[in-house]
Amino acid sequence: MGEGAEKITFPVVAERAGVNPTTLYRRWDSVHALLEEVAVAALTRDGESAPDTGSLQQDLTEWAQVIARDITRPHRARYLRAMVSARTETVASCPVTEKRREQASEVVSRARERGEKTPSVPQILDHVIAPLYHHVVFALPVDREYARRLVRDVLAMAG
Repeated sequence: MGEGAEKITFPVVAERAGVNPTTLYRRWDSVHALLEEVAVAALTRDGESAPDTGSLQQDLTEWAQVIARDITRPHRARYLRAMVSARTETVASCPVTEKRREQASEVVSRARERGEKTPSVPQILDHVIAPLYHHVVFALPVDREYARRLVRDVLAMAG
């Protein structure tokens, strides 16, 4: 949506979607709840799994690069910025983060089964995934090398 976050309302969304606003009010209790659900669909893919290359470093690198490539696409970046700016309160959890947590858990679990030293899931989220989103939200550069550097840094934390 091209408007500022304050202009994202059920009537505006309904008009764009070609539905009655009542339809939206019945399903979601707030625009924020609607945006959260759309965010999960837009910023993750249903059934999407993290790569399984047989190497923790390669899995994390490919995964970070896939995420970076996806969220830096202009329409994704605009959507992410609008969703974040629409938030008016601190949230207890974020569905996009939960999806990324599940994926990170898959990667870590497979690496541990192979006997690799791994960083923790929170370390991966805080030191690889969060910086990617942070850079996109603040319109900072994100490229393949940046994603690789984040992975190298988090792998140095593996214990």
